Amino acid sequence: MSRFSLPPDPVFVSLNASIGFDWRLAPYDVEQSRAHATMLAATGIITETDRDELLGGLDRVAAELDAGEFPFLETDEDIHMAVERRLTEIVGPVGGKLHTARSRNDQVATDMVMFTRAHALRAIEALTDLQTVIVRVAEAHLDWAMPGYTHLQRAQPVYLSHHLLAYFWMFRRDAARFEVVLGSTAELPLGSGALAGVNFPTDRRLVASELGFTGVVPNSIDGVSNRDFVLDFLSAAATCATHLSRLGAEIVMWSSEEFGFAEVRDDWASSSSIMPQKKNPDAAELLRAKAPRIVGHLAALHGVMHGLPLTYNKDMQEDKEHLFDTVDTLELCLAAARGMLESMTFKRDRLAGAATDEMLAAVDVADMLVKRGIPFRQSHGIVAALVRTAVESGRVLSQLTREELAEHSDVLDDDFYAVLSQGSWLESKESEGGTSLTRVREQLAHAKASLDSTS
Repeated sequence: MSRFSLPPDPVFVSLNASIGFDWRLAPYDVEQSRAHATMLAATGIITETDRDELLGGLDRVAAELDAGEFPFLETDEDIHMAVERRLTEIVGPVGGKLHTARSRNDQVATDMVMFTRAHALRAIEALTDLQTVIVRVAEAHLDWAMPGYTHLQRAQPVYLSHHLLAYFWMFRRDAARFEVVLGSTAELPLGSGALAGVNFPTDRRLVASELGFTGVVPNSIDGVSNRDFVLDFLSAAATCATHLSRLGAEIVMWSSEEFGFAEVRDDWASSSSIMPQKKNPDAAELLRAKAPRIVGHLAALHGVMHGLPLTYNKDMQEDKEHLFDTVDTLELCLAAARGMLESMTFKRDRLAGAATDEMLAAVDVADMLVKRGIPFRQSHGIVAALVRTAVESGRVLSQLTREELAEHSDVLDDDFYAVLSQGSWLESKESEGGTSLTRVREQLAHAKASLDSTS
């Protein structure tokens, strides 16, 4: 695809023309045309000789496109007409028989379904690669302690592996959303004609089989007017991009001097144009910025389709640029996220230092009191008072005296100090899905099994 020749600039001055962007559909247009010609001959609508001429001409068109030698003309309105025009130049009048029993309406719908399905598969593959990297990085940092946050305030300690695996499950759900796109692109629109079907005894299921569809669209009106599959792709991409933006935001924070938890490799960063001491995590910042762009494409296409009467309207030409830019943006972001994560350097001492803040053990102290029969709300109040005493006196919790503990609760004893030891904060989270090492190892095994099931 990258070697394809681009159409000449003058086509861009025409509002009606789409050749300036829908040239990307060329390989799908050629592929469906081959299947259509095969079906026309199989049903006796054209002769086998006609079919062979058409297939030979389409092979030459495909070769020219692939070599970047396709002769686009300023008069080409869209890729479908450009391919048919070139085919007729190559094979003569028989080229005009290719459009028998189809319309540009069902032709473009089919190209779009094929393009969307192909890139949904690519998104699933890229997400699987990214999840594989996350598992590998999580395993390499299995028992590295770090603070977990709520409201961007230190909340409870977790293992870095546990934190990273949260993204594994986000991206796992994203892959499942693209699987839905595969379902919504499973039926063939071709054969719907302009909107009412065609006047020939076609075999749509033969074409579907040739192109890898599992069935045919059962209603010709729906066949040409449906763009739900594009909306499904954009929706899946928007959620995935949002997850990537959250990852990017954390990488930006982690690599700052204030956090100092990690460093991105030089090829994912840049220096300041004026401040030589700076290393800016540009790629991670762009992961943040690209998400609303994709969300905007989803909203824009909803705007195009909303209230649109059946069947085909020229408004629907707007589906392509939203889809194409989303595909390019998402694939670039997925590749960048993978590259950054697998090359990042984490700083264990800085992570551990932030995780040793004794205030992070407040919940553990409250839970200790609960296990001794004190209702949680009351326990919460007791520990909040202890925290306040420590903060106001400029101490940490472990520096409170036994007498001070007794002033707040008569059940507080030396176990209070034992709870404040760092290891217990992490290993006490023994519930399924929690951050204790036993549970994280279980989660890693689950993640690997999940990946194995898709390979």
